[in-house]
Amino acid sequence: MEHTDYAHIFGSVFDDCRINCPECGDQRKKKNQKTLSVTVEGNDCLFYCHHCHISGKWKRPDLYQKPEPVPQKVRAISVPAASDQGLISDYLTSRSINPESVADFQVVSGRKYFNGAGELPAIGFVYGDKEAVKWRSIEGKHFTQDGAARTLWGIEALSVDAKQIVICEGETDRLALGSSGVCDTVSVPNGAPQKVSGKKVDPEEDGKFSYVWDARKQIEKADKIILACDDDEAGLALAEELARRIGRAKCWTLTYPEGCNDINDVLKAHGEEAVKNLVRDAVPVPLEGIYSADDYTKDIDHLYKDGIVGGASTGIASVDQLFTVVTGQLTIVTGIPGSGKSEFIDQIMVNLAKRDDWKFAIASFENPPPLHIAKLSEKYIGKPFFDGNTPKMAEEEKNDAMKWINKHFLFLEQRGGESATIDSILDRAKQAVMRLGVRGLVIDPYNYIAQSSGQDNEHKGINDMLTRLVVFARAHDVHIWFIAHPAKMMTDQHGLTPVPKGMNISGSAAFFAKADIGLTVHLDKDKNVEIHCWKCRFKWVGGTGVVNLDYDIPTGRYSDVEYEDFIPEAINHKPDWQERDDEWEF
Repeated sequence: MEHTDYAHIFGSVFDDCRINCPECGDQRKKKNQKTLSVTVEGNDCLFYCHHCHISGKWKRPDLYQKPEPVPQKVRAISVPAASDQGLISDYLTSRSINPESVADFQVVSGRKYFNGAGELPAIGFVYGDKEAVKWRSIEGKHFTQDGAARTLWGIEALSVDAKQIVICEGETDRLALGSSGVCDTVSVPNGAPQKVSGKKVDPEEDGKFSYVWDARKQIEKADKIILACDDDEAGLALAEELARRIGRAKCWTLTYPEGCNDINDVLKAHGEEAVKNLVRDAVPVPLEGIYSADDYTKDIDHLYKDGIVGGASTGIASVDQLFTVVTGQLTIVTGIPGSGKSEFIDQIMVNLAKRDDWKFAIASFENPPPLHIAKLSEKYIGKPFFDGNTPKMAEEEKNDAMKWINKHFLFLEQRGGESATIDSILDRAKQAVMRLGVRGLVIDPYNYIAQSSGQDNEHKGINDMLTRLVVFARAHDVHIWFIAHPAKMMTDQHGLTPVPKGMNISGSAAFFAKADIGLTVHLDKDKNVEIHCWKCRFKWVGGTGVVNLDYDIPTGRYSDVEYEDFIPEAINHKPDWQERDDEWEF
């Protein structure tokens, strides 16, 4: 590789992965097979080809952006040297799959031991370059695997410039698609999630979706991603989570004929032409548009039977009286400098991570990541991170906090000396959604974000930026906290500064207009903490009002005041923004 352009090959590689080998890729029959393993260690890219055995190391220059690597150790496993083609053919034929049409698919046969069933004839599906083999018994529904299947099955066979990719739930469904002449298909490696509630994936299952991140380049190139998941609760939850991570705008879904639960059912019941028509007639995942009442039948029935369920708890009972946390919404947070805005949002994040296993991406321009991690550690452990009058946490507790924070938080740090833009933040936030499954995004504070070049109208620039945030929150089903400082405010005759609200935020009245939730963190003249909710768009989320909180300086924790001292203002559950919006022109 004496004359190889390393920057061209590894310039966009940030994580352990497989890519085409530039030395031998064009010499092999399967030119798109990815045999070059790349391991990222800091700024070093270590590479090894499993076919021609070329190896080496390339040191990248300092990067503007470098996500944390996700180590993935790939080790080739043993695959049967010879397979019983008759057995494979009989298996496929029994499922109405034409063996000749899928001859290039990596399917093998052998005898495997299945727990509880003993040794049985089996069909194996080979992932990547012998990274894993998933086995299924010929008779019955017994499964096992050699190695760990982490990537989409068939991703190495995708066309270089595939504009449409079909993602199905199982290997047999991909074979059924191939038998029907549908190209550029892949199957998820883990099937549907096991823990599902209300079409949503349990946060404990987030780690199983790393294959979305690994396939990001192919996904980004494609114009259409068709989600061919099973028509059951687990399959619907899988499709919903894939759409959330990929972005609903490019995702399409299928409508199965009556009596069919998946692609293979359609093939067996109606034939190959029906499968092709099913894919051809895929419909967009609902985003924004015009729909009839019939499109909402299931949702209406759910509302009628169960009512509206509020958002996730903030972990502070009195604050829950004001608002709960709902994905797909934008919260604007303001307050006089030093009032504790960032600390309060940190507390909510820690509570959501502990109670509901939420994961977050943080773009903080005033708190460097090491200091921010120290503050989160204090709220998690309940002890100071630094020496002081109160004994700090033990090293074991610090290590425990680090492990927990590493699981639940990503930091979108701006490097390279360039100013952050809303595009750079949301681009990295999208990667965090795909990679970790984050449900919350914090941007702190607004005034560090550079306006788009050529933007000569501050009000329009802020309005456009907030619109981008709202669209992103809806598309990826995340909650966004956006912290903005108020304009300089005059003190009253007593020398006190009034409580800033949405219309007092520096720059534009759009902050009030675009917010789903509007909050102010305020310290009164006696340094008591007040949380003001000055806007709540939906009454089922909460309402406007004020609560008081205690703040523990050594740990940075917020908590409810003692009940006898807690007299909240009346909470207004009427969305009062409706009465005020017509006062302003946006």
